[in-house]
Amino acid sequence: MKNFRRQVGALAFALGVSATFILLSGCSADLVVDEEEDEFKTMHERMVATQIEARGITDPGVLSAMRKVKRHLFVPESLWDIAYGDHPLPIGEGQTISQPYIVALMTLAVEPSKDKKVLEVGTGSGYQAAVLAELCGSVYSVEIIETLGKRAQGILAGMYDNVHVKIGDGYKGWSEHAPFDAVIVTCSPTHVPQPLIDQLKDGGRIIIPVHEDGEQELVLLVKRGDELMRESIIPVRFVPMVDDTGATY
Repeated sequence: MKNFRRQVGALAFALGVSATFILLSGCSADLVVDEEEDEFKTMHERMVATQIEARGITDPGVLSAMRKVKRHLFVPESLWDIAYGDHPLPIGEGQTISQPYIVALMTLAVEPSKDKKVLEVGTGSGYQAAVLAELCGSVYSVEIIETLGKRAQGILAGMYDNVHVKIGDGYKGWSEHAPFDAVIVTCSPTHVPQPLIDQLKDGGRIIIPVHEDGEQELVLLVKRGDELMRESIIPVRFVPMVDDTGATY
């Protein structure tokens, strides 16, 4: 059923008849939709089993969220066929949706729970925010690229009432809603932004890709009073964190 609806639409246009007529002449439209959904469901389950569980992530909450959020809805329709692949994908404006495993890993790192308020820096497609929304009480997400932020906001608004998106410079956080129990950063600065540290609760966690010495590393920080406990996780590759002029932090 790959690309079936798009092919039917193109054929209908060429023949000057309705897509509904074409569909109904062979099988019901409902059957076509059901078969396409079954295909996505199969790819989705394979993604969780082979990319996430097989790599050691076994937390029931994280696995449930990764199974529930439909990744293909957060990428361009032209990429739906590969939406559940083991790789990032372009979403426009030079930005990407992260590899599924990285989304799961970063979610796990902040120890999500329904009593937590989480800040996300870099809304992007909205996929990471959706996964967080399944597990956390509230999610505040900041996106500096207006077109992406508004698109993600539109998608998320139809799914969740606990996700809040604003267009702005994520380096500065979202002070009006601080302090946060956790911060997830989906773009890479050369240092950990001080405003994000300041807006984090004592005992809170930040997961962030930091670009130092020519390399990016995913780093977990835990705030203990005036100190930050730091743990390096894995090497990664994220888009850089930029300000509203496009200059990198």
